[in-house]
Amino acid sequence: MPVLEELKNAVMSGGEISAEEAALLCLAPLGDLCAAAAEIRERRCGGGFDLCAIVNAKSGRCSEDCKFCAQSAHYRTDACEYRLLSPEAIVAEARAAEAGGALRFSIVTSGGALSDEELDSVCRSIAMIRRETGLSPCVSLGLLSAEQFAALKEAGAERAHNNLESSEKFFPNICTTHGWREKVAAIAAAREAGLSVCSGGIIGLGERMADRIEMALELRELGISSVPLNILNPIAGTPFEKNRPLPHEEILRTVAVYRFILPEASIRLAGGRGLLADKGYSCFKYGANAAITGDMLTTAGISPRRDREMIASLGFEVRRDG
Repeated sequence: MPVLEELKNAVMSGGEISAEEAALLCLAPLGDLCAAAAEIRERRCGGGFDLCAIVNAKSGRCSEDCKFCAQSAHYRTDACEYRLLSPEAIVAEARAAEAGGALRFSIVTSGGALSDEELDSVCRSIAMIRRETGLSPCVSLGLLSAEQFAALKEAGAERAHNNLESSEKFFPNICTTHGWREKVAAIAAAREAGLSVCSGGIIGLGERMADRIEMALELRELGISSVPLNILNPIAGTPFEKNRPLPHEEILRTVAVYRFILPEASIRLAGGRGLLADKGYSCFKYGANAAITGDMLTTAGISPRRDREMIASLGFEVRRDG
């Protein structure tokens, strides 16, 4: 039996693949690999599709030096700068997201962490979202403590987001102002507070496929079930502005390999999807089953209406994961 068929059957039966086996998938014919990933997604996840939206609730002047980010104060970019939005402004964005068909809504802020005053404001925003919408509130607020995450949980937050960005080995090439292990500690703190966790990364930073595989295995080890995959959108003024765009075939292969490693996860196309000619259609057909709809943090996204039409054409049913 060919290796691809063996690995597909193992994963569909509830097994796991190793780093060495994942590397073999990178040698398989792309069409066969994608078809196998689609089978795994259907068997292990069914036809559900999780759709979320985000708000850039505090933008720019970030102290961190993430080399892909337009909001870092270390670089000169055209990103907007503003303080934390009011609860009323955040809730207005949440209502618009719900009207567009989103099921989850994440409050995202720039910076390594929030002040106590900012955290209190975000908690009030979450409580209002709970009262005034049917959305599941999520947060992406940096490297918070267990106590801060507990306050967010008490306010009504359900999920915390904190991307690993890449493998532990490659991470120092991305950021030097905080470490990969600090992210893992923040994930543990969110879980200690009773929040579920969303964590993934960015492809196209200059990493190898081996780094992507290592990150997927690390996410599996951490038990992450919601995995956003961003595709680098090179921003003028950042150190990665001249990075070569990834070929569409490489993106498809990455998504398919992630489906083999994380067979039950919501693999969520996020930033950079708008750069794809098909806006992610083929990735959804062959392994991904979740997305961020609407605008990203500093770049335009894809309209909720277009996303809903695409999701319906693929036969998915929009529903919450987890």
